[in-house]
Amino acid sequence: MPVPIRRISDHNPFAKAQTPLEVLTVLYAHRGLVDPAEAAPGLDTLAPMGAMRGIHEAVNLLAELMGQGGRILVVGDYDADGATGSALAVRGLKALGASRVSYLTPSRFAFGYGLTPAVVDVAAAQRPDLLMTVDNGIASFAGVERARELGIAVLVTDHHLPGDRLPEAAAILNPNQPGCAFPSKHLAGVGVVFYLLAALRAHLREMGWFDARRAEPNLADLLDLVALGTVADVVDLDRNNRILVEQGLRRIRAGHCTPGVRALLEVAGRDLRRVTTADLGFYAAPRLNAAGRLEEMSLGVECLLTDDAAQALEMARVLDGLNRRRREIEGDMKEQAERLLDAVSVDSDDLPPALCLFGAGWHQGVTGILASRIRERYHRPVIAFAEAGDGRLRGSARSIEGLHIRDAIDHVDRRHAGLIQSFGGHAMAAGLTLRADSLATFDVAFVEAVRAQLGEVPPRPEIWSDGPLPARLLTLEMAETLRYAGPWGKGFPEPRFDGTFEILQARVVGERHLKLRVAPLDGAPIDAIGFHFGERLGEVHDRVRVAYRLDVSHYRGVRAPQLVLESLESCQ
Repeated sequence: MPVPIRRISDHNPFAKAQTPLEVLTVLYAHRGLVDPAEAAPGLDTLAPMGAMRGIHEAVNLLAELMGQGGRILVVGDYDADGATGSALAVRGLKALGASRVSYLTPSRFAFGYGLTPAVVDVAAAQRPDLLMTVDNGIASFAGVERARELGIAVLVTDHHLPGDRLPEAAAILNPNQPGCAFPSKHLAGVGVVFYLLAALRAHLREMGWFDARRAEPNLADLLDLVALGTVADVVDLDRNNRILVEQGLRRIRAGHCTPGVRALLEVAGRDLRRVTTADLGFYAAPRLNAAGRLEEMSLGVECLLTDDAAQALEMARVLDGLNRRRREIEGDMKEQAERLLDAVSVDSDDLPPALCLFGAGWHQGVTGILASRIRERYHRPVIAFAEAGDGRLRGSARSIEGLHIRDAIDHVDRRHAGLIQSFGGHAMAAGLTLRADSLATFDVAFVEAVRAQLGEVPPRPEIWSDGPLPARLLTLEMAETLRYAGPWGKGFPEPRFDGTFEILQARVVGERHLKLRVAPLDGAPIDAIGFHFGERLGEVHDRVRVAYRLDVSHYRGVRAPQLVLESLESCQ
C-alpha cells in the first residue's frame, strides 16, 4: 500500500518562485526559520556554556588535575557518538595541555553498556586519578560506587535521559539532568564533550595557563569530530546542533579534518569537497560503528586519533571490511526475523502494536540495525534481542514517531519490578538487559505499555511534502543549492517535494534499485532513482505520483539533477 503524501501547505508555495533563494526562503519557513540568515549562524551564537549545570565543577576538577599532572582516563561508549567523543576528549585535553590522557572503550560483548563495576576494575589497572565517561554514565550507579571504593574520581559526561536519581559522581555534565538550564537538550555525547573543552579552555585562559611555551588551541579545528558524532547519533538538529554540524562540514569540505575522518569518507568513495550530512550518516558513520558492533571500538577511536594519514587509511579499510561483514550478518538476521513475523501474520495490520524478536545465534552488535529495518517495514516499535551469556538477553529498541521508547520500557520496569535488569536510552532508541526466562513476560508487558500509548494499530506513516516544485526549478543549480543549504537531518528534514511524472524508461539497477527516466507534465525529462524500490518495477506504468528529494548525480564525470524517490504510486 502506498504511503500517503501530505503537503505542509494547502496551496503551492513555490508557484511564483523563480530562483533557488526564493525556494529556500519557503523551505526555511516550513522549518520554523523566518529569517534565512538563521539557517547557518556562526559559532559565536552557540548557546552559552555557562548555562550547563555542572560545568563549573567539571572544569575545576579537570583544571586541578591537569595542574597536578594527574592521569585522566576517558571511558567512551562503543558507538560512533562515543568514539568521536572519546577521540575529541583525548585530542582536546592534550591540546589544552593535559600531559597524561588515555582512553578505554569497553567491549559491548564482555561488559555491556556503561561504566559497570567490571569496567572500573579494568580501568583501575591503569591507575587513573579520574575516569571521564563519554556518552554514558548517567545510569552507572554501581560503576561510580565501585570507582569511589577504589579512590578514583568520576566525571560523567552524557546526554541520555536520567532516571529518578543520579550517580554520586564528582561532577555530572548532561543537558538532560534535572535543573539544567542549557537550552539545547539534543546535544549528542560528542557535543557535551565539546562544550566541556570550550569551558575548560576559558578557565585555563583566566588562570594564565597558556603562554609562549603552551599555545592556546583552536578547538574549532576538532569540529569535524563533533559533526560526525552528532549526525551519527541521529539527534535532533536544533539550532545549536546545526551550528556545530555546519561548522564541522565546512572544515571537512576545506580539507581541514582529522586524517581518520578523511579516510572514512575516502574508503566510502565520497568526495570530501562535497560532503553533506548524508555522507556522514550513511557512509562514514556505519564504517566507524562497525568496529563496535562486531569487535571493539578501539580500532575506530585509533583511526580518529592518529595523525598519520597512511595509518588512518589502513584502519579505515579494515573498518570498511567489518562494515561489509556487518551487512552480511544483518541480511541473515533480517531473513530470520521476517520468517518469525510470517509465522505470526501475513498482514502488517494484524501484528501487535509492538514487536519483540529473538533469534538464537543473533549477533548482539547488529540487533539495533535489525530493529531499525523491521521498524521501517512494519511501522512498529521493535526490540531485537540476542543472547548475552549467563542466561541473559540484551535488547536493542527502536521506536516510531509518537512513542517515547525509553519511557515505555520504564513503564514496564515500574509495573514489574525486577523484570528488567538494566536499561537506558532516549525517545527513539534504547537498550536493555533481561534474564532469558523473562522474555515472554516482558513481551506481554511491553506490548501493553505501547498499546496504552498508541492503541492497537499505530498510526500509518505519512510522507510530508514541502509541495510541488515547478518543472522550471528541476535544475542542477537548484539541486546544488539544496544539497548545501542544510545541514539537514532529524528535526530539520531535508526538503521533500511531490509531483506527477510521465514514465519514459524504467529498469532495475544494482539488483535492488529502480532507475527511471521521467518527465514532469510541463517540463523536460529528468532521471530518478528509487533505492530498494526494484521490486516495484511491475507497478510502474505510464504515469506515477512520487514524493522525492532533488539531489545531484555524478556519473562518468557528469553532474546532473536527479530525483531520489521516497514514495511511488502508479496513476491509473
